[in-house]
Amino acid sequence: MRHTADVACAEVFGLGEGPVWDGPRERLLWVDIPAGAVHEGRLDGDRVIVTAAHRLDRTVGAVVCSATGELLVAGAKTLLPSGARVIPETARHRRLNDGACDPAGRFLVGSMSLDRTRHGETLVRLEHDGTLTVLDDDLTLSNGLAWSPDGTLLYSIDSVPGIVWVRPYDVATGAAGPRREWLRIGDGVPDGMCADADGHLWIAIWGAGEVRRFTPDARPTGDVVEVAAPHTSSVAFVGPGLDRLLITTATAELGADRLAAYPMSGRLFLVRVGVTGLPVAPWAGATPGES
Repeated sequence: MRHTADVACAEVFGLGEGPVWDGPRERLLWVDIPAGAVHEGRLDGDRVIVTAAHRLDRTVGAVVCSATGELLVAGAKTLLPSGARVIPETARHRRLNDGACDPAGRFLVGSMSLDRTRHGETLVRLEHDGTLTVLDDDLTLSNGLAWSPDGTLLYSIDSVPGIVWVRPYDVATGAAGPRREWLRIGDGVPDGMCADADGHLWIAIWGAGEVRRFTPDARPTGDVVEVAAPHTSSVAFVGPGLDRLLITTATAELGADRLAAYPMSGRLFLVRVGVTGLPVAPWAGATPGES
């Protein structure tokens, strides 16, 4: 089934990313990466009303929140507000990118190369005690993260080779098993993703103006969301019933001709796809940098 997403806001973002639904406060969070900004919003029917914006760092890759609403942000190289360092300051051509909380509230975040260097980027996890565990150290552009409904599988994207990885995951202990290639996408770049309550994955395809749904065994379901912006960047189920798909998009890397052809680029979009999502676990760790 093909769905068409509707524009949900008037604001334009250079690289909107990382939408998160904060259910207890009925609040939407997302970032604009090159602006170094975290945005907050609320749903008003089929619109998103921007309620706050916070400029935090040179770039901002991801945001999550605690059970009481405090924000944890992946800045350019550090976690904010503490300044705990994930990427060495001397690594000038890298930055933090997408991140998410696992079902136990640990924060995972990846890095990306800014100079086309391949196979040296990381996916790390912030433990409850504030220490960091490296899960991958051979990526090029670490991107979307998602877990199966029972938390036993972790899916992660490396966008440049177009690979979605999967590995066993123990939520109680944090033990992660060996990864294997789950899906490879060649017609567009896999970017952000989320899982629905049936365990299917919804993947934003950068360059294709689409979000595609895949079964747990990596088969396309035929559900495709068409977006009037070629650079679809990420997705999340939002609303009190988690029954709407929120899609972020970008104007970044679009020339004047493409922007003229796709004037809605950089907006947020909403669509109902007939399924519901999974609640996002709040960040449950110590303040970054604390021991």
